[in-house]
Amino acid sequence: MVTADDVRALALALPGTEEKAAWGQPTFRVGGKIFAALADDDASMGVRCPREERDELIAAEPEKFFVRPGHDDRYDWLRVRLSALADEAELRDVLADAWRQRAPRRLVAEHPDPWA
Repeated sequence: MVTADDVRALALALPGTEEKAAWGQPTFRVGGKIFAALADDDASMGVRCPREERDELIAAEPEKFFVRPGHDDRYDWLRVRLSALADEAELRDVLADAWRQRAPRRLVAEHPDPWA
């Protein structure tokens, strides 16, 4: 099972990433922009996700992906239940996708595979 410790370790392994608390929660930033955040219960995380993609993800796997109505509606943000992730490889994919959306273009170009 994927844990909050796994999220922290993998997020911080991405190039140029730093951890900074915001709203009493750990957030992970690249280029000063948040791409992921752990929820206060450590059972879920939020990640950067274009609104036009998140509806499709939620419809396909509602046990895994969700939004907080009234809170996430206006933002390019998606919630992920950690217990529903298959394994560390799936967590890597989710974090890398979110990281690519917020990282400076130069950094993404230098690290086309951020896990290499």
